[in-house]
Amino acid sequence: MQTSDQPDQAQKRIILVGNPNVGKSVLFNALTGSYTAVSNYPGTSVEILSGEATIKGESYQILDTPGMYSLMPITEEERVGRDILFNKSADLVVHLLDARNIDRMLPMTLQLIEAGLPVVLAVNIIDEAERLGMMIDIPRLEQKLGIPVVSSAFARKRGFEELCTVIATYDGTRSFEPFRYADDLERDIDRVASVLTGDYRVSHRTVALLLLQKDIEVSNRVAAVEAPNFAAVDAEVRRVIFERRTDLHLTISLARKRVCTDLLAGIVQQDETRRGAFAEKLSDIMMNPWTGIPLLLLVLYFVLYEFVGGFGAGTLVDLLEGEMFEGWLIPWAVQTAETYLPGDDISAWYQSWYWLRELIVGEYGLVTLGIRYAVAIILPIVATFFLAFSVIEDSGYFPRLALLVDRVFKRFGMSGRAVIPIVLGLGCDTMAVMVTRTLETVRERIIATILLTLAIPCSAQLGVIMGLLSAVPGALAIWLGSISLLFVVIGLLAAKLMPGEEAIFYMELPPLRLPQLRNVLIKTFSRMHWYFLEIFPLFMIASVILWAGKMTGGLQKLIGLLEPVMLLLGLPVSTAAVFVLGFFRRDFGAAGLYDMQSSGLLSATQITVAAVTLTLFVPCVAQFLMMQKERGWKVALTIFVFVTLVAFVVGALLNQLLTTIGF
Repeated sequence: MQTSDQPDQAQKRIILVGNPNVGKSVLFNALTGSYTAVSNYPGTSVEILSGEATIKGESYQILDTPGMYSLMPITEEERVGRDILFNKSADLVVHLLDARNIDRMLPMTLQLIEAGLPVVLAVNIIDEAERLGMMIDIPRLEQKLGIPVVSSAFARKRGFEELCTVIATYDGTRSFEPFRYADDLERDIDRVASVLTGDYRVSHRTVALLLLQKDIEVSNRVAAVEAPNFAAVDAEVRRVIFERRTDLHLTISLARKRVCTDLLAGIVQQDETRRGAFAEKLSDIMMNPWTGIPLLLLVLYFVLYEFVGGFGAGTLVDLLEGEMFEGWLIPWAVQTAETYLPGDDISAWYQSWYWLRELIVGEYGLVTLGIRYAVAIILPIVATFFLAFSVIEDSGYFPRLALLVDRVFKRFGMSGRAVIPIVLGLGCDTMAVMVTRTLETVRERIIATILLTLAIPCSAQLGVIMGLLSAVPGALAIWLGSISLLFVVIGLLAAKLMPGEEAIFYMELPPLRLPQLRNVLIKTFSRMHWYFLEIFPLFMIASVILWAGKMTGGLQKLIGLLEPVMLLLGLPVSTAAVFVLGFFRRDFGAAGLYDMQSSGLLSATQITVAAVTLTLFVPCVAQFLMMQKERGWKVALTIFVFVTLVAFVVGALLNQLLTTIGF
């Protein structure tokens, strides 16, 4: 795959654009032969993906942009997508839209055409539209738009060859008159466009429209491009806005929608007898609070508790960790190391092979801790979670869940859209923090980051904690109640105290369908591949750091600093090592608790307090670094300190309460 911004000289460039969840990633995979997560919820394509494709014998660079709803961005991902269109040359822009929502998505097609970009329209997910009784006259739509239009269902390979033919034969010629709005609006657009003289890669008409809509980024760009002429441009924009004395953003949006309504007249027909399909009724059930909440609880119980917690953290971990590692691999590794790496004196470890034996099979050895935790304890949990997550994701349930929880999330200063990173956090908090960039406002992103860091355990940590608490009657309920209560309290406080504008919720609903086995397996495999490439090395690095700390005495000093806190929490002093492990990886700490419980070192009260505190404890180093990247050092360090204090205070209070009631 080619990842550079500039294609080879012999290559042409194709840019894929469209709303979230219209099939851009599916088409990208089909064109390039590489894989990026094909999600059935908005927000997956946050990063810009680049690949190479050979179409009808010619080489192309393919860019898959983040989802966006228009050229007037609201979220960070929309800004990134527009920047690509405005800053990179394109031989072809393929705009994908959902056939079921063609009336809402076609306005962006008009924007792309107005911008003077070489556009091809793919009316995707046409199979679902037809199932709902929609009939779209594609040839007539193509004639009205004056650009190539392809009917497609790329997930089912329908329309792919037709699109490739269009790409290979595209010559950029158009045979239509520019779309016209009301005469007075056209006059105002022309007034602003006429004073523009610079080169913007898009038409002066598009730049004028965005200036009239008060797009600050475009205004800054015009100021840089026009330089001495900017005063005249700015003055003309101000005169038009003053004379209008109305919301031009709304006026332009309504005008564009009227044009789309006229374009679609006679093109889209609906068979009313086929609207009430079973999938639509099930979709309504998922979004209705009276039926959606019980359904959500059932999903959480069977998916997270039974499948991930029971089967993954129970059956599979017992098989790998108990029988394979403890029963065979580790005894063999220890015996081999003792035979070939003699030496027992830690005070003179540098004079013998003791140091190397400790690095391989010692308390924090690469085999006994790094590989054992990564493969035997964490891998089965992560694998089962990724499999379950992919099934739910591919079904289209997550966007409906977002609509279901929107009203509740508004009380926490977030929209229902925030349910996506929150749920993703149950898989990996590091990935979830990255996905918060899809949220609309800075305020919403910070609140979501705080809640992810504090009260959302990742899949590996969640599975281990559920596994170890399920053996203590009542412990799991106390843990769940404590975490949920804190999520609510911190969310409500953040909504009241955090300055900034409130988010507006909007989301397109993808089709509700049976998960496709191929999609589920590919996504699960892709995430497992990511786990081994990105996370497995961290276990090895953490093992080496802990080994070095033990050999030099630095680890004991760090643990010693936490001893007073452990006593405050009512935990054995040795539990401090678990919290140190937890910073390197949350699942490291959870696995450490698993070891202590298996050895009978913790009472029911202690294991409950430790599980709650560790869940609330500081984020792992990978998540912290992602927080720093997304939010900056100041915000990341503030969240780090805040979460640490909250974790220990809540743990101490819980210890006092459980001790008092004799739990």
